[in-house]
Amino acid sequence: MKKNFFFIAVLLCVGLTFSQSKTFEISGTLISETEKLPLEAATIHVERIKDSTLVGYTISDKNGKFVLEDETKEVSLNLFVSYVGYETIKKTVSLSERKIDLGNVILKTDTSALDEIIITSVAPVTIKKDTLEFNANSFKTKKNANVEDLLKKLPGLEVDMDGKIKVNGKDVDKVLVNGKPFFGNDPTITTRNLTKEMIRKVQITDTRTKAEAFAGEEGEKISKTINFTIKEENNKGLFGKIAAGIGTNDRYEFSGMLNSFKKEKQLSVLVGGNNINSPGFSFGELGNFNRRQRGGSNGITTSKNTGANFSNSLSEMIDISGDYFYSESNTESKTITERENILPDSRYFSNSLSSSLRDNKNHKANLDFEIKIDSTFYINVASSFNYSKNERNSLRDETSLNMQNDTINKSNSYSLNKGNNKSFNSDFDITKRFGNNGSFLRLNMSNTIGSNKSDSNLDSRTDFFEYNPTTMENVLQNSIVRNQIVDGNVETDNLRLGLKYRLPIIGKELYIDASYAYNKNTQKNIRNTFDFDEVTQDYNDFINEDLSSDFKYVNTNSTTGVELTYKKEKFTSSLSSSHILRTLDNTDKLREQLSGKQDFKALELGAYINYRFSKTESLRFRYNLRNNSPELSQLQTFEDVSNPLNIIKGNPELDPANNHRFNLRYRKFNFQERTGVFATVNANFTDNQIASKTSIDEDLIRRTTYTNVNGNYNLNAYASLNKSIKIDTSKTIRYRLGFRSGFNKVINFNNDVKYASQNLSFSPNAEVTFSWDEVLELSPNYRLSYNETAFDIDAFQDQKFLTHGLGIRTTTTASKKIDWRNDISFNYNPNVAPGFQKSSWFWNSTVSYSMLKEKGTLTLKVYDLLNQNTNARRIASADYIQDSQSNILKRYFMLNFSWKLNKMGGMKMNRGRYNRGGYNG
Repeated sequence: MKKNFFFIAVLLCVGLTFSQSKTFEISGTLISETEKLPLEAATIHVERIKDSTLVGYTISDKNGKFVLEDETKEVSLNLFVSYVGYETIKKTVSLSERKIDLGNVILKTDTSALDEIIITSVAPVTIKKDTLEFNANSFKTKKNANVEDLLKKLPGLEVDMDGKIKVNGKDVDKVLVNGKPFFGNDPTITTRNLTKEMIRKVQITDTRTKAEAFAGEEGEKISKTINFTIKEENNKGLFGKIAAGIGTNDRYEFSGMLNSFKKEKQLSVLVGGNNINSPGFSFGELGNFNRRQRGGSNGITTSKNTGANFSNSLSEMIDISGDYFYSESNTESKTITERENILPDSRYFSNSLSSSLRDNKNHKANLDFEIKIDSTFYINVASSFNYSKNERNSLRDETSLNMQNDTINKSNSYSLNKGNNKSFNSDFDITKRFGNNGSFLRLNMSNTIGSNKSDSNLDSRTDFFEYNPTTMENVLQNSIVRNQIVDGNVETDNLRLGLKYRLPIIGKELYIDASYAYNKNTQKNIRNTFDFDEVTQDYNDFINEDLSSDFKYVNTNSTTGVELTYKKEKFTSSLSSSHILRTLDNTDKLREQLSGKQDFKALELGAYINYRFSKTESLRFRYNLRNNSPELSQLQTFEDVSNPLNIIKGNPELDPANNHRFNLRYRKFNFQERTGVFATVNANFTDNQIASKTSIDEDLIRRTTYTNVNGNYNLNAYASLNKSIKIDTSKTIRYRLGFRSGFNKVINFNNDVKYASQNLSFSPNAEVTFSWDEVLELSPNYRLSYNETAFDIDAFQDQKFLTHGLGIRTTTTASKKIDWRNDISFNYNPNVAPGFQKSSWFWNSTVSYSMLKEKGTLTLKVYDLLNQNTNARRIASADYIQDSQSNILKRYFMLNFSWKLNKMGGMKMNRGRYNRGGYNG
């Protein structure tokens, strides 16, 4: 009875809380004072008067109209209307009426006439010509949130478990801090290790090179760049974090990061290590914690890393940035595999057991100079260096059986491989602009030099059997035994020269781009194989030519192109054409008959149309014809017998493949309704596709060559819908619906029999997130994956596969000091073979306690709480079905302590909000 009474009391309290909130609606139309035109994509938002807390916001549509609906307990609010290039309007509105119609709201062009009015607010969203900008303080997150937590709150943005970011369906491939690189190309170092409280703005643009940005080019608009601007008060001083943890089963982790920001000068250092399959850098957040074995990675990895990143403006003309990163890892893996190989008239089975131990050490360094001679002359010099050492010990046992379960061949091998790789890349860009119509001339020069040296020992034996019906036994017929040492060296030298000139015809509306590119890619390949001599008990002084190589391969091509572009405010179109002259030259010192030269000519075409219905809605069509020449290994008639069970020989008669690519993409985001829609359709048709042609003899030895085929195509589509529903000022529901589908046809060969396979796949997914500020976040999700393959020959059986994935993520703030997070997933794969695990529950959990004035955090983490983690997988193709399972990280508990250092200059705290010089965010 007491429990029922308590439950009813809680419901009454919640009901009273909701009843105290008042729904309001503010509408109007924004008009420019001078042009008398509607203003699209202006930001309208309301704040509480007492503490400037954001209550709600919206964006005006293409007709200048807006409707701002929300809920609040306040009797009046401050209303702000802001638009780039116009004066911000501030007005106090009374909520005595539920609906408030402001009528026409006139915005004046920004001048100094109203300097006496100090606007202390910042719009939550600002849409500029090519930039979408978010004010970080306008979006509520949990206490001590990092930048990734902030991104998940922004409309149109998605962040997956690996930290990969999408903006309205486009991948984010570059993350900057104050416009400068931050530890290379790994976005998680930025998003998971910088705190939200440091960030002032999140700016999103289409990805462009620095030279393209300076010249005013739009780039290919394939991906996005995110730039985080640091608050002025946080841009001077030291901040950082250190953490260490120890767990059961001898598990451990440690990490530390220190940052020094002083206006244009930035310096960061980091160090970390663990034995819990986290090779990158992190402080062990739940997002990184969960992804260590999700997706079925093999083995258990111990890793260490350290690095430094810096950037500085040496003068008004010169900016410099660079980074260095060292990492090392040790991975132990064991895998059991069962494969059913499908032939046109029969089948056979391959079972294998393999294990390996891999050690890798890697050094990476980047250095970048930007030199602005004046407003029209720009130079960019970038260089990078990479050096790595690796060692791998491998054991493998494999048996092949026929349909009667008779052993046909059996092999076992041991190999020890050591190698070191070095590469140096330099990139030099010079851009000169002419006049104000967008004319420019750009010269690009890049060179990559590399070497890959290797030493290996191989000890293998392959036995071939034949069934004797008289004795009813498998009899050994012959064997291939190899005891060899191999030393090799592959040297590469890739040179590229590019020249581009833009000629305006009608200002910036109609222009021609003329370009020329020269590429010369040189590869020297030396491989010396020495056999063991049983008589001398030593390795021979002469090489085994069948397993050795010594050749120089040069791929030279020159491309002349022209592109015509027509551009208006809402409409952009272009047509392009390129002519390619390609020469493949091979000089083989061991096999002179393989030396030779081949010339190829090709025409490449392109078309692009983009129409913007509004600043938040667009439709794009793109077509490209691309030419791909055969690889050297596909052209050489040399017979590669390095794998005695798979012998490969090239075909010098191959033709280049021509690929026709079509893309149609639609994007829309309605800020008033908090709804985002993204859809894309792709179609690829390939002529002269290069396909493998394999025959299998009675000993189950595969002999592979290559040929051209026609009829291959690929159709795929992706669509997503995002919607945010605000229940009241503290509660929000967001949901995301996604659908991915594909249909393709592949022409291939199986044991010299030509066939076609058609594959249909679709994968719907959904996620709903309920957020209650500083109390609870709940995110259930579901994904279904269906795959069906049909063949046009009776020997191949059609295939159907269906898998299910269900999960839920929770974040609970039990008090101001306790944070409890869970990530639970269920995966069901009914298609795997008997003996492999079909389903599993995977549950990770963390409980964090904030202490020492919120500078310290004590965290208890549990990985795979139910101890059901598995990575059983089934892979199906036209000619085989394979099941595999490997060793993985199992359940452990870990206690972690982290400490935050924050010594930022010029910062004062005011009721939890930063305040400096009138800015109250």
